[in-house]
Amino acid sequence: MTTTTLAMTNMPCHVPVMLEQCISALQIQRGGRYVDCTVGGGGHAVVILEESSPGGKLIGIDADPNAIRVAREKLKPYGKDVILVNENFKYLENICTRYGFSPVSGILFDLGMSSLQLEEAGRGFGFRQDSPLDMRFSDRQVLTASDIVNKYTEVELARLLDRYGEEQRARQIAKRIVGKRPLGTTRELALVVEQAVGGKRGRIHPATKTFQALRIAVNNELENLELALEQALNLLGSGGRLVVISFHSLEDRLVKGFFRQEAQQCICPPGTPACICGHIPRLKVLSRKVLKPSPVEVKANPRSRSARMRVAERI
Repeated sequence: MTTTTLAMTNMPCHVPVMLEQCISALQIQRGGRYVDCTVGGGGHAVVILEESSPGGKLIGIDADPNAIRVAREKLKPYGKDVILVNENFKYLENICTRYGFSPVSGILFDLGMSSLQLEEAGRGFGFRQDSPLDMRFSDRQVLTASDIVNKYTEVELARLLDRYGEEQRARQIAKRIVGKRPLGTTRELALVVEQAVGGKRGRIHPATKTFQALRIAVNNELENLELALEQALNLLGSGGRLVVISFHSLEDRLVKGFFRQEAQQCICPPGTPACICGHIPRLKVLSRKVLKPSPVEVKANPRSRSARMRVAERI
């Protein structure tokens, strides 16, 4: 049994997505330094540490203090080889500088919601349990989903649902939400969305995109990812790998665009007579086609079905 397979069988709660492909993409070296920017329950981190031993080091970052507590327990056997930091990955470069962790051999972003977050009562990330409309990764943040749902104008709500949820029925949902205020819980909101679109259709709940849009807005996810990708590039040593697992088209589009830009010689606007940007390629894209979980993994873990992985190497 391989180390990776063993790690998967020992996961009690949260199964790390695309674990085998992730470890392969990182090309882990013994004694290497790695950063898991979304350490979650520590599922990817524990295998990275196993594969990089002896001498491997890892910084695990997560904005969610509950995730850090779970990861700390799981990664306890690795002692001083692990540094866990309860901060948003938008501070990636600052965190690594603080601990003298540069250059690094590989950086991983797993942007999906963990099972722990989705199932934890009171967080408001899903609607299987009735919870307050919170959706913050950390209680140090100020803005909540309740603030958006109950205070934004109809136009602002519709724009948010369209932009972050790619919701085609954004206007009618926003109108219904405003008409049913105040809304206090996740099930109340899910029911209002159902009513706005005429009930449940298909295998995906009609409120899924609305909840996605609210979570992205509350946590400023796309802007933070954009900031962190640039910092990751600055931290990687020559030949270091950058691996990003995303779960919806907005994230994947952002990552694809960043990889493509940093792999190009010239990034001048189309139609520029001669290159004036002076841009130097810093990445080699290793995943020309997006990587997806295997059918076997999707069958064992249906939540993995929307995962998309992209891989690049620092030049």
